[in-house]
Amino acid sequence: MSSVRLESRGAAGRTLEVRAAHVRERANWMRRRLLRMIVEAGQGHPGGDLSSADVLAALYFDILRVNGSSPAAPDRDRFVMSKGHCTGALYTALAGAGFFPEQELDTYLKPESRLNGHPNRAYLPGVETNTGPLGHGLPVAVGIAAAGQIDKADYRVFALTGDGELQEGSMWEAAMFAGHRGLGNLTVIVDRNRLQQGAKTEDTNSLEPLADKWRAFGWEVVGVDGHDHAALLETLDAACAPRSKPRVIIADTHKGQGVSFMRDQAGWHHGVPNAEQYAQAMAELEAEMNK
Repeated sequence: MSSVRLESRGAAGRTLEVRAAHVRERANWMRRRLLRMIVEAGQGHPGGDLSSADVLAALYFDILRVNGSSPAAPDRDRFVMSKGHCTGALYTALAGAGFFPEQELDTYLKPESRLNGHPNRAYLPGVETNTGPLGHGLPVAVGIAAAGQIDKADYRVFALTGDGELQEGSMWEAAMFAGHRGLGNLTVIVDRNRLQQGAKTEDTNSLEPLADKWRAFGWEVVGVDGHDHAALLETLDAACAPRSKPRVIIADTHKGQGVSFMRDQAGWHHGVPNAEQYAQAMAELEAEMNK
């Protein structure tokens, strides 16, 4: 057993209301910080970063049993960012959780930085596996969960996928295996913002009936508002209970959430706000935090 303390940050007897307020504050900080990173780098994927920020904040600042000072602790929970292009959200979560200094976020996408456009486990503590090519993260997460099942390990495995990513065949091969093996230690969250690069998912290659497809592969399926912090925490709490099947949480989200001119706009899949847009985004996010 690891000598470091590994427990979820929400396990300190706090009420759901207090936990949700903390996650809300952290998600707002992530949004402001990742937009600054993208502007300074001159590139990035703000739409997906903003849609997934609440889920990542709930995981890293409440649910996951991890310790930034001991990123390789054998009994840590594992998280796989299958939508590996959304590094703005992942890196801010990792920095906020203490895996590396927050000031290192200023090096995002710059020469010799560890903060690449896709996460790289060889460089950055807290990254469980390299991701970027869509459809690769979930199969790796399934492999990690299967290994934990064989070893009778206590750790839990979480993975976050994009919905457009579910158009990849490798995702369903992994889902089929997870259902067959009854991987009750695995929870997948789908960032269901219904947009992908340049178009709606349903216009590109329809996913519905999405919940029925997961059930057909032997998964428990739960839906949640992916921007409701209390609902997210309740759903993730329930996902941590012992069970005999893998569970998928379909989180209804909005691409570009938190910034009015980016919200539900496929054009912000990637892009960089100009100075006027950046100032507006910061003002909106600060106003939201002060409500």
